Amino acid sequence: MSLTEFMPSDALIPAGRSRAAVVDDFARSELFDRTFREGMELVEETAAYLDGDGRRESKLLSRATALAYAGESMKLTTRLMQIASWLLVQRAVREGDMTATAACEPRYRLAERKIETEPTHPELPIALIEYVVRTEKLYDRVLHLDRRMYLDAPEEEAVNPVQSQLDRLAAAFRQ
Repeated sequence: MSLTEFMPSDALIPAGRSRAAVVDDFARSELFDRTFREGMELVEETAAYLDGDGRRESKLLSRATALAYAGESMKLTTRLMQIASWLLVQRAVREGDMTATAACEPRYRLAERKIETEPTHPELPIALIEYVVRTEKLYDRVLHLDRRMYLDAPEEEAVNPVQSQLDRLAAAFRQ
C-alpha cells in the first residue's frame, strides 16, 4: 500500500475526508508497518553498534577524529529518536491511545533536516558513516510522509481548481 492510496498525489483530500482520517488510514496501512519496523530495527542496530563495535573503534581514533565521532554519534542518535518519536505517535493513533486529531498538532511534526555542507571527518569508521546515511534516508522519507499527511493536506474539503477558475470567470463577467 502506498501513501497515494489514502492521500491523492495532488495532496488534496477528497470531499468529506479530514486530515485526521488520512492520518488514521496511514496508521493502519502496510506502509506504516514497514516504515515502523525499519525505523525500530535501525534504532536497535545503531544502539548495538554504538555500545559495542563503535565504542571499541572510537577508542582507537585520534583526538580530532574521536571528537568528530562523538559529534556524529550524537547527531545520529538525536535523528533516530526524532524518527522513533514520530513513528510512536502514529502507532499510538493505530492502537487508539491517541486520536488522529491530536496527532495533527504541530508539536508532533518533524523539523526539516539541516543538510550538512561540511564533509564528515575522513577517518571516521565506515560503519558509523553507513548508519548516518541510512538514518538520513529514513528521516527524509518519514519527513516526506509527515509533510504530505499533516501540512500539505488542507483541513477543509478539497477545492476543485477547475471549478474555482470557472467561478472566478463567472464573477468577472457578471460585473
